[in-house]
Amino acid sequence: MSRLLIKIIGLLLLLIGIYYLSQNIIFASTYYGYFYRGLPAGGSVLAIISGVLTLVFFHRQTGNLGWILLIIGIVLVFLSGGVFFKPTSLWNFLVSFGTIAVGYKLLNEGRINF
Repeated sequence: MSRLLIKIIGLLLLLIGIYYLSQNIIFASTYYGYFYRGLPAGGSVLAIISGVLTLVFFHRQTGNLGWILLIIGIVLVFLSGGVFFKPTSLWNFLVSFGTIAVGYKLLNEGRINF
């Protein structure tokens, strides 16, 4: 098989695994009556947007600032209490995670070593 086809299959497997794993995660937002209670939720959105824009447009100028902003945004999402995990079966998790791992391996190395 050609290298391009292997990389396309790896990318598809990676995206399918992420899709099925993300089906069990719910992000919710609520209205807060007090100003200070909504800070983690608003801060997480701003940090994630800033991190993505920094990584996409200014990667060479800012170095690791984009990754730091993304990590701060993810931590603030969990602190705001807006993430809920639905129960999932072990089989569903195993297949999803295995698909992500195989897709990543195919995308980067082009082969799977068992």
